[in-house]
Amino acid sequence: MKIDSLFRPLTLPNGAVLPNRLCKAAMEENLSIEGQLPGQKLFTLYQRWAEGGVGLQISGNVMIAPDAMTGPGGVVLQDDSHLDLFKTWAKAGRAGGAHFWMQINHPGRQVYAAMGEQAVGPSDIAVNIPGFDKLLAKPRALQSSEVETLIQRFAHTAQLAERAGFSGVQIHAAHGYLISQFLSPLVNNRTDRWGGSLENRARFLLDTLKAVKAAVSPSFCLSVKLNSADFQKGGFQLDDAKWVAIELEKIGLDLLEMSGGNYESPAMTGTTDHTKASKREAYFIKFAREIASVVSIPIMVTGGILSPEVARGALTEDEQGFGVKVLGLGRGLAFNPDLPNLWKAGQSSSVNLPEINWSSKTLASLGLMSVSKTQLKRLASGKPPKLKLSPALATLSDQLKNRLQTRRYRKWREA
Repeated sequence: MKIDSLFRPLTLPNGAVLPNRLCKAAMEENLSIEGQLPGQKLFTLYQRWAEGGVGLQISGNVMIAPDAMTGPGGVVLQDDSHLDLFKTWAKAGRAGGAHFWMQINHPGRQVYAAMGEQAVGPSDIAVNIPGFDKLLAKPRALQSSEVETLIQRFAHTAQLAERAGFSGVQIHAAHGYLISQFLSPLVNNRTDRWGGSLENRARFLLDTLKAVKAAVSPSFCLSVKLNSADFQKGGFQLDDAKWVAIELEKIGLDLLEMSGGNYESPAMTGTTDHTKASKREAYFIKFAREIASVVSIPIMVTGGILSPEVARGALTEDEQGFGVKVLGLGRGLAFNPDLPNLWKAGQSSSVNLPEINWSSKTLASLGLMSVSKTQLKRLASGKPPKLKLSPALATLSDQLKNRLQTRRYRKWREA
């Protein structure tokens, strides 16, 4: 009997085997407990996804430093003082035989001003979102010695993740976060060894991967999430991504996830143009196949995969034989955590995301993320997803929750 392409096992370069090609991609949950730690809600949420049949789970952002958070409800792993909670989280996420990788990150300049922290970046160039100029903190440029320290922080967090029982880590080098900022010629105007040429701009990422690789065991899986492009004129482009991918392969990588965009151009939500996000399925596949043409690393793509037909098409190789090996499901699993099991059973279950036709791409992106976060909150509380949600009400609720979490975060930081 022919095996469904979605459910063929995949052997990674380090010998680890993913039981199928479907991955719960990283989504920012904002569900930490006091102290920016994982708690029961995250345990419940990830066990629910594990039971839904994915072969791999990648956590939402886990930050490497407490003063650098993508949001006030995020998780930070900087030492082993609460490693027992991370062990419980890892066990829940690996229920049923799935791999569970921790995504590790530093936001750089993409830090909310309300959180009261000093944002940093490769340069002192602030995020420019028209109408939201005061939303994010103004960054200062990192000193070279600070960059070296951050590289070691990434390595230490990866080492702790392995001790906690996670089966791998994913270094976040996309979506305009710190490593992505170093890669971008629009944001990185340094003249030292960390800026200028692409080789210099990529040094932070490549040295981070080397440091992480040296800190963990050979059986521990290593992944990078990389932009195929920033979708900004003069920014990081596809040819840059190809060069970086080749260099990553030389160091040793088990899976490369391709994405795109940043806070200024939110391509990762499908809102880089006026096409409705809910109609744009598998919108990074073309770029991912371009990357697959220059490296042998298994390529993963996330973005708009909502039906089994689109998923199988995404795994199909192009005319030259280049293709994607793993598919990341994000919002689809927020709306229906059982999609993998349903597809395996032969059901053509798909997800219809709410259509948000707001004129502002930034607000539309925010609205879609808020709706998804509302679904995550329901799943984390043991409730089923709600099929009909008001994007406006979800956004207002999310903003209120962020304010409360911001107060909690600032109180924790001041203690």
